Amino acid sequence: MSDDDAIAETSSEGSGAFEELRRRERELADFIENAPVGLHWVDAGGAILWANQAELDLLGYTREEYIGRHIAEFHADEDVINDMLRRLTNNETLHSYEARLRCRDGSLKYVLISSNVLREGAKFIHTRCFTRDITARKLSEEALRDHEYQFRAIAETAQDAIITIDEDSTLLFVSQSTERIFGYAPEELVGKPLTMLMPEYLRHLHQAGIKRYAETGQKHIDWAAIELPGLHKDGREIPLEISFSEFISQGKRRFSGIARDTSDRKRAAMEREALLLAERRTAEELREANRLKDEFLATVSHELRTPLTAILGWAHLLRLGQLGEGGAIEALETIERNARAQSQLIDDLLDVSGIITGKLRLDVRQIDPGTFIESAIEVVRLAADAKNVRIQKVMDTGVVTVAGDPARLQQVVWNLLSNAIKFTPKGGRVQVRLERINSHIEIAVSDTGAGINPEFLPHVFERFRQADQTTTREHSGLGLGLAIVRHLVELHGGTVEAESPGEGQGATFIVRLPLVSVHQKTKRDERVHPTARDTRSSLDCPERLDGMKVLVVDDEVDTRTLLRAGLSQCGAEVTCVASALEALEVIEKERPALLVSDIGMPGEDGYELIRKVRALPAERGGRTPAIALTAYARTEDRLRALRAGYQMHVSKPVELAELVTVMASLVQRTV
Repeated sequence: MSDDDAIAETSSEGSGAFEELRRRERELADFIENAPVGLHWVDAGGAILWANQAELDLLGYTREEYIGRHIAEFHADEDVINDMLRRLTNNETLHSYEARLRCRDGSLKYVLISSNVLREGAKFIHTRCFTRDITARKLSEEALRDHEYQFRAIAETAQDAIITIDEDSTLLFVSQSTERIFGYAPEELVGKPLTMLMPEYLRHLHQAGIKRYAETGQKHIDWAAIELPGLHKDGREIPLEISFSEFISQGKRRFSGIARDTSDRKRAAMEREALLLAERRTAEELREANRLKDEFLATVSHELRTPLTAILGWAHLLRLGQLGEGGAIEALETIERNARAQSQLIDDLLDVSGIITGKLRLDVRQIDPGTFIESAIEVVRLAADAKNVRIQKVMDTGVVTVAGDPARLQQVVWNLLSNAIKFTPKGGRVQVRLERINSHIEIAVSDTGAGINPEFLPHVFERFRQADQTTTREHSGLGLGLAIVRHLVELHGGTVEAESPGEGQGATFIVRLPLVSVHQKTKRDERVHPTARDTRSSLDCPERLDGMKVLVVDDEVDTRTLLRAGLSQCGAEVTCVASALEALEVIEKERPALLVSDIGMPGEDGYELIRKVRALPAERGGRTPAIALTAYARTEDRLRALRAGYQMHVSKPVELAELVTVMASLVQRTV
């Protein structure tokens, strides 16, 4: 081969190698240009020398808009770009770092930039940067962080305890509310077993259930909502409502749970149940009270109508004038006896009314118990003699005094004695025992009568309660006597109880009253209770009313007739009218010395009458002394009458002798 051929061959080989190199360079440039990862070169001053299409597409710029500009124009975080420029200035190698780049449309892209430096010897040529879009990942991470923040915020503010456990029931997360419910701070529980919060008897059941669930996937309880007790740090059990849900985290099974303290709800439920029970009990009591009311009204009707029948019947026979002198006397005695029985019933009803309303007042003084006991015995002696019932007294002479209202204490003993005599058969015995025991006295009234059924014994002092409330009962009465006894004794600071071995074996009532250490006799006159009145009251006038002009106002003809006859016997000049209008005419015309008026009248009542009288000038009768004579006998009725203008209030029925005494006293005071 000649030299020329050799040169030509060599030239041909060199040309081929060059073409191969050029081809490979074009392939490399094409690969870089079309690489899916953004690439750009940056010089030492931070100017962009070159960028591939992926880089331009990532940010939305054209090549002309991007190349030649400073990289700081595209970075959103000043501290990141300043650090990068500092490192470039110091000829340092830039490694991977996260940044936010501004896109042409104004949006931001999260990117991960990694770079290496091209040098020729020690000379810095440029930095080659790879830009990877991590926006989706960063947004996901931020969303995850936001969710975590939200979860923690909810968990820390929730009233319920929120926990997370792993498959082994180890506590991974505990909310702050757990301390309020269980007493443990979160740091005391994280990493500890869930069984710390369970009573001992539930721990093995839970552990066995978790093991079975791990092996088979079968839940041992319904985790959606269960009620189980928890264990407080101080050792007490807490009623809880618990729910669990399962989730997967980092490929591992986890459980989140919510525990709610139901103590308040349980307490409210118990209170509600107690309230419902109380309401049912109240309803039953109301039904029972309503039944007793109906029975009581029927009894009142019977007890009032029975003596009324005798009164009306004998009065009718008297009017016919066919009884003769002996029959007339018997008729009058019967009428008087039954009228007094009705009066006693009304007194009992008024006493009960005063007790219920708290308006019953006591005239308290120091008194020898033997005094009111003897008085009560005298009142019932005739009734005892009529049944041949012997009254036996066992009196302790060493007893000193008690503080009380003599009339009311006499009423207590009288009621007990009357009750004993009523239920004791003929030929029986009633014993009254007075004994001092330490700092109190005991008054025991025992009888050999019908006794008390053990089932009724707890109710014996209740109002309107009677052991036999049928229409075939043997004994009359309203069932108020023993209730009055109990209230009067309690008003005196004492107690009363009943004892009985059973029906047919008699009964004993024991009153206990506190003693007064110093005995002081009083000169005050004792009040006499209506029950202690002498049933043989004289019809003689206690005071003379000679020449006294009296105006009687009452819409009942019988009452007017009775008052005219009775007051006239005592010397009064009586004018009777039936209405307030007539009364005003008489007052102005005749100027009576005294006005006796009923309260309940048709048209204008007694209150309106006295107001009109008091409105008159004195010379026309405006200061006429006035007495209210009325069946309205409550304390508030008396006060209302006095406030209206009456000087005295006298309740019906009234003894004529008592009325005459009141009239004389009032006129003497006003003269």
